[in-house]
Amino acid sequence: MNAPVEGNVTQPLFSIHAHPQHDRLRRIELDRTALERFFEAVKNVDVQNLQYVPYMRFMLAHELNRVLGDEFGALLTQIVRDRTSGGFTLGVQGTTSDSDDYVRFGTAVAHLIGPSNHDAMSGTYYARFLVKDTDASDSYLRQAYRLFSLHTDGTYVEEATHWLLMMKFDETNATGGESRLLHLDDWAERDDFALDPMGALPFVFKAPGSKNVSSAVERPLFFQSAFGLSMSFIDQFVQPRTLDEARYLHAMSNSMETSPATEEISLPVGELIVANNYFWLHGRAPFEKHPELHRELMRQRGVFAQ
Repeated sequence: MNAPVEGNVTQPLFSIHAHPQHDRLRRIELDRTALERFFEAVKNVDVQNLQYVPYMRFMLAHELNRVLGDEFGALLTQIVRDRTSGGFTLGVQGTTSDSDDYVRFGTAVAHLIGPSNHDAMSGTYYARFLVKDTDASDSYLRQAYRLFSLHTDGTYVEEATHWLLMMKFDETNATGGESRLLHLDDWAERDDFALDPMGALPFVFKAPGSKNVSSAVERPLFFQSAFGLSMSFIDQFVQPRTLDEARYLHAMSNSMETSPATEEISLPVGELIVANNYFWLHGRAPFEKHPELHRELMRQRGVFAQ
């Protein structure tokens, strides 16, 4: 586990501060001229090329590191691996509104930390999805007017999911829908559930059809990792085998949802959030009803570079 990034960090081309909406998160401000140089340098990198040629994703990361300074990527990794923080936000700061540029930027940021996993839902290394007024999907991901309960990502796949990146591409007629976040160390009742014998049981996780993953995965809800006590949970996909298991899961989820430490943050268009998936849980507040609600997000999730 890397040492924490203490206090404010100010470099010629970027600065790192405490996030104004969450004490644990970091807010990173990038120099606009450097961002413009990045987008100019990568403007001819085709998004399909990124999907087909994995090393090109790292070339974008190299270019972002080049324009911001060689220590930039190392500091991002240090923040995400730091248990006291484990997350940051940053964005394009109005330098572009092109969705392909958003893919390039999000890909560059992600691959400074490590490679993205294959996303079976989209068939490539990232997923773009819409949240609208109406939806017929089989999970809460796109359902605008329901609480998207706290969870971690990658529960139903075999490979590890160390980190998660979400970037907002577009938003209109949207009130509500804030990101909901809970750090494991801020959850007062955590140990009541983590130390319960059920916390160490291998639970079955199975995704609905839209995720394009047919196999089931068994894993414990709580486990020890390089980051200390860690968690893997999503209420929609975990499959209890007994009434006692169902009661435990229901009580645990309710405890997280009602925890005073579960906080909401807003994410502007063109901005992204990265969080350590082992000790941060995330969800989404409901939107207010609007017939022309529109939000588009990009998701990437992956592992730390070895």
